[in-house]
Amino acid sequence: MSLVGVDLGGTKCLGVAVEGAAVVAEVRVPTPAGSDALVATLVEVVDALRARTGEVEGVGVGVPGLVDREGVLRFAPNLALDESLPLRSLLEGRLGVPVVVENDATSAAWGERELGAAGGLDEVLLVTLGTGIGGGIVSQGRVHRGAHGYAGEIGHMVVDPDGPSCPCGRRGCWERYASGSGLARLAREAAHVGALARAVELAGGDPDAVRGEHVSQAVAEGDPQAAEVMARCAWWLALGLANLANIFDPDAFVVGGGLAGAGDALLTPARAALGEVLAAAHRREPVAVLPATLGERAGATGAALLAAPAR
Repeated sequence: MSLVGVDLGGTKCLGVAVEGAAVVAEVRVPTPAGSDALVATLVEVVDALRARTGEVEGVGVGVPGLVDREGVLRFAPNLALDESLPLRSLLEGRLGVPVVVENDATSAAWGERELGAAGGLDEVLLVTLGTGIGGGIVSQGRVHRGAHGYAGEIGHMVVDPDGPSCPCGRRGCWERYASGSGLARLAREAAHVGALARAVELAGGDPDAVRGEHVSQAVAEGDPQAAEVMARCAWWLALGLANLANIFDPDAFVVGGGLAGAGDALLTPARAALGEVLAAAHRREPVAVLPATLGERAGATGAALLAAPAR
């Protein structure tokens, strides 16, 4: 008997079947447009996994948006869906098994805590560095959802009220500095004043085309200007982590997402900067900053584990 988890992304749905501590099957399909098509696709993914593994005792779905405690998707800006989509009830009616619907980063946090980098730690924050910044919180060994289910929207913590505008409508959100798109913005600013020659070359010679992956590649090649821009992004990452550490006092941060692929080029200066900007850092236990280990399966794996029935 297995648990099934599906990570719903902007371009693909990744489904996994989990038995014990192992992923035993995987299915991936494109994410369709529209609520009806999405529900049908999620059912298709679960049925395909059920056909491979046999009986399924629970299904979890990780969604990029605000999900309330009743499994209603309230807001998903990157998906073309109806407002307030009752995803859990729709899926339970079609699948005939219990369904849990959770934010995707919250699901990934649980996956990393149970089977990944966090190694069973009870106080953990997952920080996903992609186009924006997502977050998941584990507190006292349980997923922390907040009063309504919306906890973990850490990317929209304002770190500079006079900073660049954010798609959320405010200015200076953390994700405008410390995400993949934030690194790209810092890099383009540097390129326009004549720096980052190698990253610009990798971008085809156009400073406006420089992206985070060009900076990462230039850093890997030993380019000092690219390393300086990466260190600047790492400082902003550390500033947000320090704010979160002051609030949550975690054992560890687990850092995942596309930008985390830069590895020590990002995390080493971030760890150093965290020691400088965290309040009373020399008087408190160090907070570990760990790379995520489950990769793209983290959200689906965590969603599956969250669907485990209480025993």
